Amino acid sequence: MAGILAWFWNERFWLPHNVTWADLKNTDEATFPQAEDLYLACPLAFCIFIIRLVFERFVARPCAMGLKIQANGPQKAQPNAILEKVFTAITKHPDEKRLEGLSKQLDWDVRTIQRWFRQRRNQEKPSTLARFCESMWRFTFYLYIFTYGVRFLKKTPWLWNTKECWYNYPYQPLTVDIHYYYILELSFYLSLLFSQFTDIRRKDFLIMFLHHVATISLITFSYVNNMARVGTLVMCLHDAADVLIEAAKMANYAKCQILCNLLFAMFAILFISSRLGLYPVWILNTTLFESWEIVGPYPSWWIFNLLLILLQLLHSFWSYLIVKTACRAISKGKVSKDDRSDIESSSDEDDSPPPIQKHHSSATNGTNKNHATNGYLTGAPYTDEH
Repeated sequence: MAGILAWFWNERFWLPHNVTWADLKNTDEATFPQAEDLYLACPLAFCIFIIRLVFERFVARPCAMGLKIQANGPQKAQPNAILEKVFTAITKHPDEKRLEGLSKQLDWDVRTIQRWFRQRRNQEKPSTLARFCESMWRFTFYLYIFTYGVRFLKKTPWLWNTKECWYNYPYQPLTVDIHYYYILELSFYLSLLFSQFTDIRRKDFLIMFLHHVATISLITFSYVNNMARVGTLVMCLHDAADVLIEAAKMANYAKCQILCNLLFAMFAILFISSRLGLYPVWILNTTLFESWEIVGPYPSWWIFNLLLILLQLLHSFWSYLIVKTACRAISKGKVSKDDRSDIESSSDEDDSPPPIQKHHSSATNGTNKNHATNGYLTGAPYTDEH
């Protein structure tokens, strides 16, 4: 174990040439980031999760009720033993062949069965009330941490001159403000990483998971090798747009469409300008070029910049989704949903319940299960495409 730890904490990987861990030990004159400081983020992440539950129950929920957001979820699918067994035992997304077979056995048209499966999938999704509470929690945290970051950074020299991130590096003292900022951000993203498995599952689940992992890795990397100054710039830049998107979602859930459209437009402009403009010109420029000129590259420097570039690729992907949503909104005259929507919809079908058929009643009420499900309880394994 000692050998593994020695290999992992190799100074030539983490630190610039001729710098050792002993050089960055805390003294009476200066305090530097220590890797063990990050252990505090684990219990704090649990505390943040508990605070979130309390906030959603006693703050967000009453606000939602005041806005007359109902607790009821999507429309429930008409009870049907045959389709329910296919849904739970085989697939939630039947293919064309299976749909045609079910159509013949139930004497329902294919579109009606497709609508049933869509309603049944939506039935497992959280209500609008739950989605509003989740967005209000994120909005509140992002607003707080962004406000804190701006108030802190406007007093720092590296906000106005990014080369200050690298002068006298890595012998840059750790201030209380930076320590608090880092630990709180890391704790929050740890809580998001784990709560993602219990939150509303969206289409970009894997992308968001990758984003959280990359963010946590960046925070950890930049803290351990004392790239904290540029790290604070990255965190503050990202929190700005997150405030607006959560506000837009809340307005959408509250059916304030004009406000939702306005907030989404502001979010789109800020996101694209900051993530595709300011981020590469301001952040990547200093981490790739100014740091190379002042400090020079070393192994963890490469890893850190690769993670930042990965983040830029994610920015490009989300910018594509935002532009796509904006184009659809312009054509329809409103922002109906984004491409991460957790509730399925269909523009060419209404959501009325499937009609009760007069024929094959024994199959419909489930009394002839063996005959009705024959050939439909085997097939492709269950996959979740959301």
